[in-house]
Amino acid sequence: MPPSAAARQRSQGGRAYPPPPSSEKFWPVQLTILAAIGLQVSLPERLTAGPTWVVPALEGALFLGMFAATPRELEGEHPVRRRVALGLTALVSAANVFSLVELTHYLLHHQVSEGHRLIVAGMLIWLTNFLIFALWYWELDRGGPGRRAAGHDGPPDFLFPQMSDDRIEPIDWRPQFVDYLYVSLTNAAAFSPTDTMPLTPMAKLVMGAQSIVSLVTIGLVISRAVNIL
Repeated sequence: MPPSAAARQRSQGGRAYPPPPSSEKFWPVQLTILAAIGLQVSLPERLTAGPTWVVPALEGALFLGMFAATPRELEGEHPVRRRVALGLTALVSAANVFSLVELTHYLLHHQVSEGHRLIVAGMLIWLTNFLIFALWYWELDRGGPGRRAAGHDGPPDFLFPQMSDDRIEPIDWRPQFVDYLYVSLTNAAAFSPTDTMPLTPMAKLVMGAQSIVSLVTIGLVISRAVNIL
């Protein structure tokens, strides 16, 4: 149901909440998913769950299902698309964590001399981590992109600067995918939130999980590989 007039009068820093309905382009999300799949295809086979093509093939099938459910842009809630998107995101996340565990195990239990290849593998895992968590944030915040596009936003999971400062235009601003992509990049690089704060327990858990993956990738894998060079 659309939010009541009273609900729209609730404000955060003087701004009406939720903002008016606004459709959201879907192609940036599709490009991000394809990029994450491409990064996984580039990993050495010893770091993948089964043959190199298996997980990307499953991810590609889920991507096609999501594309069929929402080919151009989001204007309202799509339960099927959301379930497919969450399944795809979880699958890519699990595959990336598996690759990180395998790479860490290889570094700790083998005599390693291929420093350049390890740096490349670590970079691929870190980049996948950055992209996939942007999808998690996009799907998590305010009940998902479909609810946001329809103007049925739930309580916010993230506090963006635009939500707390009335001097920032437009006054009816709402986050788009690029905003979640930036949050993911800064969290992966700094191992902590920067200008956007998590508000709910789930948002804090997801950001914490990304920070751990990023910290292990950079702190253990890449530093170990540099020492081998």
